Amino acid sequence: MSTIAFLTLAISVGAIFGILLGQIKIKGISIGIGGVLFSGIIVGHFAHEWYGLNIRTAEGLTAEGNILSFVQEFGLILFVYAIGVQVGPSFFSSLRTMGLKMISWVLLIIFLGCAIALTLHLSGIVPLDAMVGMYSGAITNTPSLGAGTQMIKDMAYVLSDNGANAVPNGFNELIVPSAYAMAYPFGVCGLLLTIILIRLIFKIDVEEEAKKYQESKAQGRPAVTAINVNLSNKDLIGKTIEDLPGVKEGSVVCSRVKRQGELLVPHHDLVLEDGDTLHIVGPATLVGSIAKEIGKTSADVLTTRGTNISVRKLLVTNPAFFGKPFSSLHLESRFQLVASRLIRTGVQFIPTPDMKLQFGDEINVIGEEQYINQAAKVIGNQRAELNKVAMLPIFLGITLGIFLGSIPISVAGVPAPMKLGIAGGPLVMAILLARFGETWTFNKIRWFMPLAGLSALREIGITLFLTIVGINAGASGFWQTLTVGPGFSWMCWAALITFIPVFVVGIIAYKVSKINYLLLSGMLAGSSTSPPALAFANGLHSDPEAASLGYATVYPITMFLRILSPQLMIILAVLLG
Repeated sequence: MSTIAFLTLAISVGAIFGILLGQIKIKGISIGIGGVLFSGIIVGHFAHEWYGLNIRTAEGLTAEGNILSFVQEFGLILFVYAIGVQVGPSFFSSLRTMGLKMISWVLLIIFLGCAIALTLHLSGIVPLDAMVGMYSGAITNTPSLGAGTQMIKDMAYVLSDNGANAVPNGFNELIVPSAYAMAYPFGVCGLLLTIILIRLIFKIDVEEEAKKYQESKAQGRPAVTAINVNLSNKDLIGKTIEDLPGVKEGSVVCSRVKRQGELLVPHHDLVLEDGDTLHIVGPATLVGSIAKEIGKTSADVLTTRGTNISVRKLLVTNPAFFGKPFSSLHLESRFQLVASRLIRTGVQFIPTPDMKLQFGDEINVIGEEQYINQAAKVIGNQRAELNKVAMLPIFLGITLGIFLGSIPISVAGVPAPMKLGIAGGPLVMAILLARFGETWTFNKIRWFMPLAGLSALREIGITLFLTIVGINAGASGFWQTLTVGPGFSWMCWAALITFIPVFVVGIIAYKVSKINYLLLSGMLAGSSTSPPALAFANGLHSDPEAASLGYATVYPITMFLRILSPQLMIILAVLLG
């Protein structure tokens, strides 16, 4: 069997059993996608023992190791890019509301983790190189591992140049990834366990939390409602629809008129008559007061059934209108239609002339069927477009993200520059493109991705990443280090670094700051930039937006500090030691 075929088989077997393991529920709780990590460890162990799979030698990665490393990192890129596209549209509004609060809690988590790790070293429990690996594994942060390993290596060179033996002094670069592998499994499990325990301790109803999150999204956007009112204000009789209170200002819309039993389309120049029944649509805070100015509310039903008038939702899919003002549709002058609502990502708006149209906007129109059909052809109204995944934006976004992640950020006194890396760069770029991409590309590229496409990209990416992390650990002596070497003690001490900060802060943040549980779960996953924990948090509810948003909100600052923190701890350990 060829190398490619063998590695593909190993990844597939690890993914199959891991997914099945993640589906096992005990009292309604499962480890979800985290199961593929442990399945991967088992597959990697037996692939090494039975078939001689080697990931790394003294000279570096083997050919198999290089292949697995590429697939692992590419899976991570796909995962974080999908997350960024999903949360991008609502990321900045969330940052203004809950962002500062969540970032403050994450800073406390990072501080507590560093304090515990330094205490373990300064008290003589673990050497410096093992501490760096344990810390990076406990927070499941590979860039942190890379930065810490590089600094250990740089310090070892300095000691060697001065005639000192680096290894006995805790500067063995080979110890760092070994300690990382020991700490990583509970680094994942500790976060999952914290999320589960908070849910059990406070008896949290996930559906209720999802409902609260949706309500919080709608804050500042008054709910759109409708009311029927009989015209009795004599000052309005003989005037046109545009003279109605609120209509000329654009705050409400009159979408139907019933006159002597006949339903009319309320064109702007329609003259009002005594006894007309008007269907007024607008914010719930306004329609009541406006109705009083017009007349008295009516129980009459203004149905289109049995008339030559229809009500339909038209979907904006014609690229010619993306980014253009709503008035550019000319619905009334061209098609004799009246638009009563514009629906965007589930939120209803009263359409105003200057409102910019976006792909996927739904416009609720009323008029004659023949004119609605004509307007539909112009606007697009191709629902199949919602299910298409455009490949160009994905790979263009990933390319830009890789470049962004490769930009070095120099810090005085730190030997190696910090970077967002191949995880942080695509995530940040995806957030920016999802929010501003259409404007930046003059509405020529559509950055929208359907939910089905996002879900597929996200799940494939995280499954590849976690399975290969497990295979690498299993094939690199995970079991031997755990049972024979100091691996078990490293794992236990690292568990403190993982569990104590996130559990303590998670409890306080939920109880004191009243952070939504789904946002909190994503925030805790983001505090360690942990893709498996995020995948678990996403699986708590059918709509993963809240958890993903919590993760993305804290991710950039977390990634920066997680890369910086092991380097600062090494400096402190050397100075204090």
